[in-house]
Amino acid sequence: MCGLCGFTGSIINRDDVIKTMTDKITHRGPDSSGIFSNHDISMGFRRLSIIDVASSGDQPIYNENKTLVLMFNGEIYNYRDLRNELIAKGHRFYTKTDSEVLIHGFEEWHEDLLPKLRGMFAFAIYDTVGKSLFLARDYFGIKPMHYTKVGDHFVYGSEIKSILDFPGFEKKFNKRALDNYISFEYSVPPETFFEGVYCLMPAHYLWYKDGQVETHRYWEPKFNADESMTKEQAVDEIEKVFEDSVNAHKISDVEVGCFLSSGVDSSYVSTYFAGQKTFTVGFDYGEKYNEIDWAKNLSEKVGVDHHYKVISPEEYWGNIRKVQYQMDQPLADASCIALYFVSKMASEYVKVVLSGEGADELFGGYNIYHEPDDFEAYKKLPLGLRRTFASVAKALPFTFKGKNFLIRGALPIEESFIGNCSMFTLDEKRRLLKKDMPVTRPQELTKKYYDRVRGKDDVTKMQYLDINVWLVGDILLKADRMSMANSLELRVPFLDKEVFKVASRLPRKLRVNKENTKYAMRQAAMRHLPDTTAQKKKLGFPVPTRVWLREEKYYKIVKDAFTGKTAKQFFNTDELMKFLDEHYTGKRDNNRKIWTIFVFLVWYDIYFNGASHEPGDMPIVH
Repeated sequence: MCGLCGFTGSIINRDDVIKTMTDKITHRGPDSSGIFSNHDISMGFRRLSIIDVASSGDQPIYNENKTLVLMFNGEIYNYRDLRNELIAKGHRFYTKTDSEVLIHGFEEWHEDLLPKLRGMFAFAIYDTVGKSLFLARDYFGIKPMHYTKVGDHFVYGSEIKSILDFPGFEKKFNKRALDNYISFEYSVPPETFFEGVYCLMPAHYLWYKDGQVETHRYWEPKFNADESMTKEQAVDEIEKVFEDSVNAHKISDVEVGCFLSSGVDSSYVSTYFAGQKTFTVGFDYGEKYNEIDWAKNLSEKVGVDHHYKVISPEEYWGNIRKVQYQMDQPLADASCIALYFVSKMASEYVKVVLSGEGADELFGGYNIYHEPDDFEAYKKLPLGLRRTFASVAKALPFTFKGKNFLIRGALPIEESFIGNCSMFTLDEKRRLLKKDMPVTRPQELTKKYYDRVRGKDDVTKMQYLDINVWLVGDILLKADRMSMANSLELRVPFLDKEVFKVASRLPRKLRVNKENTKYAMRQAAMRHLPDTTAQKKKLGFPVPTRVWLREEKYYKIVKDAFTGKTAKQFFNTDELMKFLDEHYTGKRDNNRKIWTIFVFLVWYDIYFNGASHEPGDMPIVH
């Protein structure tokens, strides 16, 4: 697990530049660094040693005649099988790393190497003969890759902060990203908050040669349900493939631990960790915000060494700046700060942890996936009648029970669902943002994904959208940044292509039904977990922002931000204060909307106003 960066072409002081860019991501790999540089390209690397921890595993990695140069971030879990296959084809290896499999595999198969890989990866290979650069990213986007062009130079990096240090890069705020962020709570890839800087999308590769950029998709998460599959067959297949995936993800030359919450996903992973370490954090605001007791009890039953931490409000608020700096882009998911703390704690004991990300998207775990069943009877009414009910409901006060049901039930899934998170409505955005800011319907962005799953049932459509947008823009972004900020490798055994093969064949009724979400997966987990844990309702990673924002201390912090200079650049601050005051006085629960704007202002203050990102008592925004 590592970080990489680089740029094409020759510039003044290129060695100093690539070193500065590489040092910016030292947290991703504090064990060693490496640089390759010639007149055509400069490539930098930071290493966190996991496999072949000796210096022989340092990068760059070369092929036999050193015509190909590799920098790699991630882990390839089937590298031993691929290594043997490549040796049989005549390739000679000089390390025991999984990295070297990529360079010889690329030499042998070119782009066709990618579908052969099982793992998480983002890597760069430079061909010194053909003078071409190849970048690739894993199937689900577990590991990041960003890129831009600066004049005649192509610049790339694991994190955007490396790119910002390239001479001549003009940092410009991307207003379109703010428009999307206000809807989704994150910057929707491939665009970023920095004009001209893009994410390489999951399951894509990129060629850069002769000043031209070409990107191609090499894999797609397609659902093709096998309606003949029985519950027993599904449970057997899930159990078998998941055990295989966990065992593959535990391959390491250093100790591996596991994150543990009260939910079924991480709990299922933890059952394969008997005698090893698990880690949990929570808040001292009752069981709703504290999963520690659940995790303690489960740890005793499955026989793991459990470690936990209660996060104080002062610690949480005092690290908002640091977290938003590490994120590169604003993320309004309040759990990312909690994830920072559990990663920090785990890094004191291990270098690698496994976690439960991806189970909800693959197996149908989010509570909102119940919505098609909830609307089933209502949608039998004529569409015109439902639209009339919706029109009337819109004029009713927000306290009217059933208002949201009537409105959403009149819409097709393509209109009502933009992903697992939906923040401000279009009308709210128009009132909130200044007139010079773009305001678009989020459905304009999601349409291309829905077009790919025409004819599928609504639950499958929701899962497909979440895998391609929410999972990439929120879940995996925070998982990578918060673990790497603490020099910790986070692995996600649910997000494995072999696991997806099984999940993609499950009938809809074995994913989401009236009994539960993740139905078949929970049945598999019940073979390893107490029923109460396997059947526990989806909780997420709850953070008490709702509570804090009704306390005067934190209300004032946010009020100062909402009425400050930065807020006035982008927002109608009277509208911001309406949201804040409604929440503070208990009239409405606006905590997630407030947090979305507040986090953006903190982030902007750091990246565009030059504010400090060091931890402090109060995240003051100018």
